Amino acid sequence: MTAEHEITLTVNGTARRVTVPGRRLLSDCLRHDVGLTGTHVGCEHGVCGCCTVLLDGQPVRSCLTFAVTVDGREITTVEGLAGPEGLSPVQRAFAECHALQCGFCTPGFLCTVTALLRENPAPTDEEVLEGISGNLCRCTGYQNIAKAVHRAAELLAEEA
Repeated sequence: MTAEHEITLTVNGTARRVTVPGRRLLSDCLRHDVGLTGTHVGCEHGVCGCCTVLLDGQPVRSCLTFAVTVDGREITTVEGLAGPEGLSPVQRAFAECHALQCGFCTPGFLCTVTALLRENPAPTDEEVLEGISGNLCRCTGYQNIAKAVHRAAELLAEEA
């Protein structure tokens, strides 16, 4: 019998209390217990980055993180990136620059790029490629994703 644990997560600004088995992955908790299906599970080995969410503002692989280890912490999923005024600058840039095709990897990229631009608001081409290197896309070839990162940086600078 697997022990159940009651945990509280602040997901996209809302406190959520859930009861999970000790071995429940954060990706599964978000998708099945919280009902937020924007976090995608690709490889289940932490390689592809599709499951990336922000944990206290830092990108983490939710498929490698046990939900019980994030009790009391702040999680931002792709659903939480948009604000009351609409899409975030990163989301707008991805749409504007056609930085997605099938869209499966996009939530992980959006979370990763959001954190990247918080740390480095004006990355060079090399810094962009390094920053997104942990996320795999099987469709786009990355050129438009890199363009979108630079465009998001421009949009964020305009807002500041």
